[in-house]
Amino acid sequence: MGGGIAQVVAASGRRVSLYDAAPGAVGRGLETMRRSLARLEEKGGSPRDEVLARIEPVDDLVPADLMIEAVVEDSAVKEDVFRRADRALPPAAILASNTSSIPITSLAGVTQRPDRVIGMHFFNPVPVLELVEVVRGRQTSDETAEAIIELARELGKTPAVANDFPGFVSNRILMPYINEAVYALQDGVAEVEAIDTIARLGFAHPLGPLALADLIGLDTCVAIMKVLQEGLGDDKYAPAPLLEKYVEQGKLGRKCKEGFYIYG
Repeated sequence: MGGGIAQVVAASGRRVSLYDAAPGAVGRGLETMRRSLARLEEKGGSPRDEVLARIEPVDDLVPADLMIEAVVEDSAVKEDVFRRADRALPPAAILASNTSSIPITSLAGVTQRPDRVIGMHFFNPVPVLELVEVVRGRQTSDETAEAIIELARELGKTPAVANDFPGFVSNRILMPYINEAVYALQDGVAEVEAIDTIARLGFAHPLGPLALADLIGLDTCVAIMKVLQEGLGDDKYAPAPLLEKYVEQGKLGRKCKEGFYIYG
């Protein structure tokens, strides 16, 4: 998702520094962008090479007006990024998180600028989906919220503001839906394809819940469910045993070529 966010920001005419601590991640992100931008250029979008020229791979966090963090859905990892960004970026910079579920207030709490920390939750695939869930922490200032709302609009997105609760709005609704689909599979109610077909055609969804889980990443789904379970204090959000089993087996979805479906 970091690559997708970098793409839409660069396509808006802004310069982007792209950093990832994982070896090879930036290169893979740039290759995905090349393919995405080529398809969009064929449909009248911005010239691919012009957009890519605005994206600079970097070896660490650098001074900027805005950081948008999109690392693994793990509180400790994200908090480390926010601590380092707080030192690396100028005091007026905004620190935003693409987190799906982790409270923004907890991320703001490790910085010296809690009023300039906010959630900017994009949806996958970022260049295609219109929504940005803007999440205000307890100390997020009106100025910061207004700046991110305006930026989302300038990126061609539709911002919707949520308050800082575990899972916010999107995943508080979505993850139990996916989890219940996994329970239906686990209990033998129907097979994978039938569950997804019923959801797609019956609810007019573009993807069924199990295919969507594969797209999101089953490990990410488990992580979000656990944040909901702990943060809301309700075991109804506990991840289905079958979902956890797939993760333990390394079947994480599309990124690993196998989840509820086999890819490639």
